Amino acid sequence: MFTIMKLITQEALKPYEAKLIAYRRHLHQYPELSFEEFETSQFIAKEMSKLQHAEILPLTKTSLLVKFRSGKPGPKIGLRADIDALPIHEERIDCDFISKNPGKMHACGHDAHTAILMAACHYFNDHFEESTGEVWAVFQHAEELLPGGAREIVALGVLDELDFMYGHHLWSMLPTGVIDLKIGAVTANTDIYKAKIIGKGGHSSEPQNCIDPVLIASQIVCRLQSIVSRQLAPLEAGVISNTYIRAGNPLGLNVIPEYAEIGGSVRSTTPEARALFKQQIERIITSSCADFDASCEIDYTIGYGITKNDADKTEVVKKIAEIVGEAKVIADPPYLCGEDFSAYSDILPTTFAFIGAGNQEKGYIYPHHHPQFGLDEDSFIYGLQMFINVVYNFSDENSKLKI
Repeated sequence: MFTIMKLITQEALKPYEAKLIAYRRHLHQYPELSFEEFETSQFIAKEMSKLQHAEILPLTKTSLLVKFRSGKPGPKIGLRADIDALPIHEERIDCDFISKNPGKMHACGHDAHTAILMAACHYFNDHFEESTGEVWAVFQHAEELLPGGAREIVALGVLDELDFMYGHHLWSMLPTGVIDLKIGAVTANTDIYKAKIIGKGGHSSEPQNCIDPVLIASQIVCRLQSIVSRQLAPLEAGVISNTYIRAGNPLGLNVIPEYAEIGGSVRSTTPEARALFKQQIERIITSSCADFDASCEIDYTIGYGITKNDADKTEVVKKIAEIVGEAKVIADPPYLCGEDFSAYSDILPTTFAFIGAGNQEKGYIYPHHHPQFGLDEDSFIYGLQMFINVVYNFSDENSKLKI
C-alpha cells in the first residue's frame, strides 16, 4: 500500500517562490548555447556554494552535480535540470527580463527548469536534518544539441550509484495545473540529417549548361515527405521536418549556384521506423542527385533515443502527484519531441513528466522554440513541489512498491 511519508504543500513552498522566480529571470536574461554554458554553470555553482550541506562537483566543463548526503539509510535519487538555450532571437515585448544576448534565447524553458532545481536545493539544505538517503541534483548542459550533454554525463559513470532519477519539462502546450505522466515511451527517437547537393553553376539564362542544385534540393524536400505518408504505417507516429535550405546569393539572382544545402529533423517511435527513415532519406537524396548527374554529401546523425518511464516507479510518482492533489494528472500519448533524458532512462529506472505552463489569458500560447515563447510563472511551484515530494516520498517501502 502506498503511504505518504511527508507531504510538502504549495503553501509550505511559498517562501521559496520569490527566489525561484528571481533565479529564472536572471538566467533568462543571459542565455548560453549548448556546450557554451560557462557563465550559467558558474552562476549555479556560486549560488549553490552558499548552501551549508551541499557538495558541489563538476561533471563536465559546463555541467555540475550538487549532492546532499544525509548519512542515513535511504535511496539515492537523482533530479535533473537542463541549462542550455537556443540560437533564437527573442521577440517578446511583454516582459522586462528579455534576453540580453542577441540571437540567443531560453525558448524552451530550461531557465525555469534550472531555477526550480536550484530552489529545491535550498529546500533540501534548509530541511537537511529531516532527510534520508542522498539527493543528487544534476545541472546538465547541452540538451538542445546532438549528441547531447546527458550522454557525456552517463559516460562518466558517476550516476551508476543512483537508485532512481526523476526529471520534468515545463510544457507551454498544457495549461498550468496539469501534469502529464506517461508509462513507457515518453518522447521519440531524435535524429538529424544534412546534405550538400553539388551541381554545376552558371548563368541563369543558360540552364542547359548547368546542373541546378536548387531544383534538385527542392525535389528532394518534396520527395522526403512521401516516406512518412507512404512508407510508414498510418497508425505509427513519425515526422520528417525539413528545416534548413540554403543556396546562392541574393545579390546574384542571375547566377545558378554551384551547390545547395538542406537539412532537417527526423522523429520516429520504433527501431524499425528509425532504420527506415535513415535508409530512405539517404536513398532519395542520392537517387535525386543521380537523376541530374549531380553529386552529394550526406551527414546523417543518430541522436537521442526514446525516453522511457519505468512502469513501477512511474506509478509511484503518479500516486505522489495525485496525493499532492494540487494538479490534474493526465497521460497523453508520447510526444514526438526529443529529450536526451533518454540517456538516463537507458541505464536507470527513471520518470520524466511534463508540467503544464501555458496560460491563454496571460498570452502564454506560443510553442517551444518560438521567438515569443513564454511560461506562466504560476506553474513553477508545481515543478518545485514535484521535485521535493518525489524525494521525500520515493523512499523505503514506496521505492520498492508495485502498484
